Amino acid sequence: MGDDYTGSRGPAGAASGLASPAPGPPADAPRYTPQWLALREPADAAARAEALLGPLRAYLAGRPPGARLVVRDLGCGTGSMGRWLAPRLPGPQHWILHDHDPGLLAHAVGAIRGPAAGGGAVTTAAEAGDLALLDADRLAGTSLVTASALLDLLTAGEVDALAAACAEAGCPALLTISVVGRVELDPAEPLDAVLGAAFNDHQRREHAGRRLLGPGAVAAARAAFGGRGFAVRTEPSPWRLGPGEAELIAEWLRGWVGAACEQRPELAAGGEAYLRRRLGECAAGRLRVTVWHEDLLALPGRPAEGGR
Repeated sequence: MGDDYTGSRGPAGAASGLASPAPGPPADAPRYTPQWLALREPADAAARAEALLGPLRAYLAGRPPGARLVVRDLGCGTGSMGRWLAPRLPGPQHWILHDHDPGLLAHAVGAIRGPAAGGGAVTTAAEAGDLALLDADRLAGTSLVTASALLDLLTAGEVDALAAACAEAGCPALLTISVVGRVELDPAEPLDAVLGAAFNDHQRREHAGRRLLGPGAVAAARAAFGGRGFAVRTEPSPWRLGPGEAELIAEWLRGWVGAACEQRPELAAGGEAYLRRRLGECAAGRLRVTVWHEDLLALPGRPAEGGR
């Protein structure tokens, strides 16, 4: 699970994102706390592009009558994607959950209960293993690959490999809440753009020998899936945060400014003062934030209605 601008990320937090081989996550894996994942879950749910579900349901309707829908959720975290999507798709469903944190994975398995749309049963299972090993053989029998806030944490090679595996297996993909490098704060300040540019550079940094895609992830995925004959459609999925989400705004601000200053240390002094001002506005209910994301639907061999 991506969007690594959270202040809840750190050595004490639980790791969520790319799956890893047993017995545990790699030492350099990004880390996110269950508290941060719970805090952002309502914003993610409100932001996801419902417009992509019609074409997806139409595609899935071509399965044999009564066939079970098998969904693989990559970087499942606490299971927020399953809680949002399972009731919106037909059943019965079986979710196979991937994450490199065994604690989050165990929580997710018990937290996606359904029912599916129409009342069908929803079952879950955990599957360990590196995302890089998620090839066409492992995707055999999978009806849908999905992920939330993960795509921007991948490299170009990893996105291309995922598209190749989906193409060989004939499997559609719904990849949601990917950052696109655009943030708007109201009231605006001149430093907003400076910090935003530094944060975007941080998202595209090299981490543990991997060059992350960050804001370029959706474009890379569109090219990777589209180049393999998928019909690809994208829709905006912004967080629109106001006084009712003050706690989320405050945590987001701490992580956003912190990542920007980590990328450009010369911003630290001005960034600290900026953060104090913005947190004060947030506490007073005067700050609104829009964090732009994009959702992507890739359907093999069949055009998605209304695609852009």
